[in-house]
Amino acid sequence: MGQYFSNENLKSELRELKVRILDRDFNFYTDNGVFSKERLDFGTRVLLENLPLDNLTDNILDVGCGYGIISIVLSKITDCNVEGIDINRRALHLATMNMQKNNAYNISFYESDCYQAVNGKYKTIITNPPIRAGKKVVYDIIIGAKDYLLKDGVLYFVIRKEHGMKSLLRDIELYYNTQIIGKKNGFFVICCNLRWQFACCVLII
Repeated sequence: MGQYFSNENLKSELRELKVRILDRDFNFYTDNGVFSKERLDFGTRVLLENLPLDNLTDNILDVGCGYGIISIVLSKITDCNVEGIDINRRALHLATMNMQKNNAYNISFYESDCYQAVNGKYKTIITNPPIRAGKKVVYDIIIGAKDYLLKDGVLYFVIRKEHGMKSLLRDIELYYNTQIIGKKNGFFVICCNLRWQFACCVLII
């Protein structure tokens, strides 16, 4: 997990990645020490291609934003304001560079260990969780989203079946109603709505 999140001592080798997704062309700077530096991660592509874009409104929180692909693509395709959070400082620096490179200015990127620095609530939270960081981190992101969703908010995430999808869906059913809204080559895109009873409890507390 340390290598995934800490990269201050890694030599920088800035490179440029050209990506076509959702019929648009994007250019991203990547570097050593960030996730998927060589190519667009396939899980990220499946997630973006299966999001109900017309239903995305208000503010979006991109958890584990990396060098900004999800945040930037959504900011260019929707009218939403996007916040991207990550613990990887090099990735956040790249995300800011990529925001400017792609002329996407309705985004703010900031450092946060999971939701530690997050203060608001959101209609939409989106994540491609860092599986290599371990089960605890993934669960903290997925289950922790419940405290940062509006009562009618939605969490979207992508996960491979072989990375424990079935057990994860079973473990989060206390908090969410879940639905598979897309899949490709073993990757599944999951839509999560807060269970009504749990949402009420959150509001009462």
